[in-house]
Amino acid sequence: MQFIANGPDIPEALLQAHEDGRVVFFCGAGISYPAGLPGFGGLVDAIYLHTGTTRTDIEQSAYARGQFDATLDRLAVRAALAKALKPKLRRKGATETHSALLQLARSREGALRLVTTNFDRVFQHVAKRDKQSFNAFAAPMLPIPKNSRWNGVVYLHGLLPLGTDDSALHRLVLTSGDFGLAYLTERWAARF
Repeated sequence: MQFIANGPDIPEALLQAHEDGRVVFFCGAGISYPAGLPGFGGLVDAIYLHTGTTRTDIEQSAYARGQFDATLDRLAVRAALAKALKPKLRRKGATETHSALLQLARSREGALRLVTTNFDRVFQHVAKRDKQSFNAFAAPMLPIPKNSRWNGVVYLHGLLPLGTDDSALHRLVLTSGDFGLAYLTERWAARF
């Protein structure tokens, strides 16, 4: 079924699964590009800028190979994240995708099933602006979708705290060590 001229053809089975509440929307960094937020390489650059440091030879070598998580492993970065991930919400189109996803990811009954690997709070901004609310599940405290019917936005790699909360910043999945804990050792992200 096509909803707009020359738009994608959406299979009836997918539409029915969505109506039945069996579709989960999964999104990553690309949805926040219009709000001026960077990809992983740009995030590394911004963190170096905000910390006032330059890359060592070892860090530069990892960076040149596109190993951004290894680059960050070598730098104390957590405090600079909030500055590096401050969205430019007044940019044209900055929140359109977030707004659309908050609408599309709702079932007929109103249950929201959205997963993001982003740390930013653009979904919260959009919900507040549009007078919506939703449950937010931030790593590592995630629902278990196989055993429950969760309703809300799952921040699979964590959510930036509103204030300066060092322990919350260290729960973010940012570096290769964090990925190892989330997906291999503690496995809470892999279980989700």
